[in-house]
Amino acid sequence: MHIQKAKQQIKNAIIAYLTKDQYGHLRIPVSKQRPIFLVGAPGIGKTAIVEQIAQELDLGFVSYAMTHHTRQSALGLPFIVEKDYGGKTYSVSEYTMSEIIASVYEEMEKTGKKEGILFLDEINCVSETLAPSMLQFLQYKTFGRHEVPQGWIVVTAGNPPEYNDAVRPFDLAMLDRLKKVEVEPDFEVWKAYALQNHVHPVILSYLTVKPQFFYRITTTLDDKSFVTARAWDDLSQMITLYEENELAVDRDLIGQYVQDEEIARDFANYYDLFFKYRSDYQVEEILAGSVSEDIIHRAKDAKFDERLSLLSLILTSLDERIARTVMKEDVLRTLIPEVSALADPEVMAEKIAFYEKKSQATDTREHVELACAVLDELKLLQDKEDKKEVLRSEAAALKQDTQKGQDMLANVFTFFENAFGTGQEMLILVSELTVRPAASQFIYRHGCEKYYAYNKQLLFEDTRKDLMDRIDALDLPEIL
Repeated sequence: MHIQKAKQQIKNAIIAYLTKDQYGHLRIPVSKQRPIFLVGAPGIGKTAIVEQIAQELDLGFVSYAMTHHTRQSALGLPFIVEKDYGGKTYSVSEYTMSEIIASVYEEMEKTGKKEGILFLDEINCVSETLAPSMLQFLQYKTFGRHEVPQGWIVVTAGNPPEYNDAVRPFDLAMLDRLKKVEVEPDFEVWKAYALQNHVHPVILSYLTVKPQFFYRITTTLDDKSFVTARAWDDLSQMITLYEENELAVDRDLIGQYVQDEEIARDFANYYDLFFKYRSDYQVEEILAGSVSEDIIHRAKDAKFDERLSLLSLILTSLDERIARTVMKEDVLRTLIPEVSALADPEVMAEKIAFYEKKSQATDTREHVELACAVLDELKLLQDKEDKKEVLRSEAAALKQDTQKGQDMLANVFTFFENAFGTGQEMLILVSELTVRPAASQFIYRHGCEKYYAYNKQLLFEDTRKDLMDRIDALDLPEIL
């Protein structure tokens, strides 16, 4: 299954494991709760989805890579105690608390959360001396004499043997104590994540054209060649920072992440072409509705790969502007209902502290940015006596930005009509606007006639949702 389906399977299992009866007892006793075993190739996001589940369910989260543990660190260190048996005193070995179990208690102390997820990665690569103890742990949730606290669910992960020489195949006794969830790479699922987290447009464009290069691991006589979802994500962040600092993105940099010679070379060539298109095509003029006939004719004559690159450039520029408008609207939606309460300095201080903490959370980039934007607005309001007047001014500016966004959307559709007609490029444009979070939110809130005209089926299916979103949308100046 793909990573998002696996995430839902794990999330459902955790909800079931934490379900209690009327007396507060777990419906499935701890000894009967099979630890979840997430199996999949490296770099596809196994750790990330488990951490996301913890955030979404408001649970504590402790993560350990089992390859870093010896028997002593997992079980604890031995020490000698004196005990009486049958009237005689004997020296007996006991063990200090496991480092792993101690970390769970530390997380509970730090966060105040009594329930959580203990995530053990690379569990099928444990050392030979630790392997017998893992069988006991998986069945009884204990390391030595120390138990995982009740309410903490054990989730494990590992790679298939073909991806890791250190993998030790589990026997039937071990497998029969696990809830096994297998996951495979899937570009379309990763693309949804990538759009949500602003993966660099050149990577999204390249993988849209060549999805077969999204994930590949090959073994030769000399070495392994590979590229993973993690590699594209990390490369995206590095490209963004290189560009911000006006540093050259070259084949050497790309090869440090894309460790497959063929794909690294191909992507490096595509990167150069992508930014050539950025300078050659007048993207700002396309958004403004003032593009020249020469550019329209060039787009008409372009090959399909070039058209896709142009589409990506246009959508990226459009997204940046619309995302700011959507975020501003979300900020005002958050603050307007509380404008009266914000006049109280204590309430204002509490809100600022809350959003300062939220802005530092390891959440999606979108959520972090929204928290930061709310925080900036709160600090602005803190210095203003008439907070309503400030928000009125912000709301008026937002209305102008909303109209600009609607105009840009219409101009993009007009350009596509003139350059490509109603062919597959138009279908791709409508599909991309549908899956991109900022664009889809903007269209649902404020409408776009050409979007609906080119996707009548979508209009039929989503009419009710569109109407509900319009009803929910705030007419900001009137509220203020």
